[in-house]
Parts: sequence; structure tokens; C-alpha cells
Amino acid sequence: MKKLAITIILLGSLLASKAQQDVMVSQYMFNGLFLNPAYAGSHKYFSTSLLHREQWVNFDGAPKSSIFAIDGPLFNNKMGVGLIVSHDKIGVTEQNDVYANYSYFVKLGPGKLGFGIKGGVSQYIAKVDDLTVWDNDDPSFTGTKKSALLGKFGGGVYYYCDRWYAGFSVPEMVAYDPDHSFSISMESSSSIRKHYYVTGGYVFDAGERFKLKPSILIKNQPAAPTEVDLNLTAMFIDAISLGVSYRSKDAVCVMVEYQANQRFRVAYAYDITTSNIRHYAAGTHEIMIGFDFGKDFIKSKSPRFF
Repeated sequence: MKKLAITIILLGSLLASKAQQDVMVSQYMFNGLFLNPAYAGSHKYFSTSLLHREQWVNFDGAPKSSIFAIDGPLFNNKMGVGLIVSHDKIGVTEQNDVYANYSYFVKLGPGKLGFGIKGGVSQYIAKVDDLTVWDNDDPSFTGTKKSALLGKFGGGVYYYCDRWYAGFSVPEMVAYDPDHSFSISMESSSSIRKHYYVTGGYVFDAGERFKLKPSILIKNQPAAPTEVDLNLTAMFIDAISLGVSYRSKDAVCVMVEYQANQRFRVAYAYDITTSNIRHYAAGTHEIMIGFDFGKDFIKSKSPRFF
């Protein structure tokens, strides 16, 4: 398992400016469950999202990710539940994740404060026979593929009201590798490292049928430089959203979301790479579709600000 983890991290480092242990997407502001389990159930209806991302087009072995998410409220919006299923492929490595999310909300001032936890399992697969190997006697590269399962647990807090939100999350607080001794310290029990996310956003009225939605995401992993995403989205007639995002040391992203009707929405994002990868690959395409439902859906549905 240790050699498998090292292989995964080394391959990720070759493809990105830092090891990418979490699936990265550009349209997280359209579904906060991608980053924070405390977001689950923050709407009065159930919401689903299906996203696919093709990163660094024309770059051999570039990341490809698919994510399905669903969440909704329970017990008069006092609790929330959610599910995330994802598949991530980088080079000869693949990662499959299944996470259950739970949140509990308390009224605080003009909004609600949510506390969330998540738990699940990640399957790591390395297709060793797809590699070009110089040392044929190295046991790390014998066989057709290697795989391993890791249990993971994380948490977060999320505060929201009608016009703004803020959140903090640690998606992987504890991870357990059966080849390690169990420990509350993730550094001792697995090769996974903690990532810390801070998010926030606000909705401004800029006209009768026009709104602006600035938001920010700060990503920190102690062994790597802190990264910041700055986003600005303009919403027209509560149906069409146009946005631009700057991801430090990585990319500029343009995106559009269309709320086709009360239930259905579709979104697209294009990342313009600014790192050195731009000399070898085209941009990144990402598409997302969403569907909302629930017994109280029609009477409680309002424009989806975040």
C-alpha cells in the first residue's frame, strides 16, 4: 500500500504543481457539497448534480473526473443528508470514492449554522502494466494492477442566510490504511494529508433583474503553498449566470449556468491554464447538470444563489 501511495503521489506531482489528492472542480460554487459536508440539506428541497471534467485536453494522462452528488433536508430542515460518488483518473492511476454526509443545523441570527461530518471509502487503482518500466525486477511493478482501499472521515461547518454564506471544512480529517497502525493522527495511519478549505460568498443587487455574486475559496495543505480562488458571477433574470474565476498559480476560468426551469439547470466551465502546463496542453472543459425535487419543492423554491 505504501508503494502504491508513493506511485500515486509521484504521478500527481508530475501532472500538477502540487500533489492532487482531492478531486478538483471549477464549479464548486454551484454545489457546496463538493467541499463541505455541512452544506448537506441547506436547501428546503433535494438537489442533485452530475459533473464531468476533462482537464488539460491533449495532454497524455491528464486528469479526468466525474462526480455525482445528492443532498436534502430531514426533520423540518433541522438535519441534512448527502451522498457523493466520484471517479478520478490521472495517468495510470484511478480513484473511486463513495462518501455519506450528515449535517445538523441550528438557528443563529438571521441564518443557520450547520455542523457536518462525512465518512466513506476510497479505492486506489494503479494499472502497472500500462507503465514503461526500466527496472523489470522491481516488485512494485509486477502484475497487471495494484489496488487498495482507504477509509476516510472529515467534517466542516457552514453558515448561511439569504444573501451570504461562509464555511470551513477538512474533507479528510482521519484516514485509515490497513497496512498502517490505526491512529487519530492521519500522518501515522495513512499516506493521505489534510487539506483545509475556507469559503465565503455574497449576493448583491445590481439592478432590478441583475445580481452580482463574488465568492472566495482558500485552500491550504501545510506542505504546499496556499492557493486562492477568486470568483465573480453575474446573474440575469434569476436564470442565467456568467462567471469568471482566478485560481492562483493555475488557471483563469470562465463559466455559464442556465436555470432552464424550476427543477433543471445546466452549467459549463472552461479553464484557461496559466501554469507551465499551457505549453503542452489545451484548456480544461467541465460540464454539470442538476435536478431539484421534493414534496415541498414548488412552494419553497427560490432562485438558487448558492
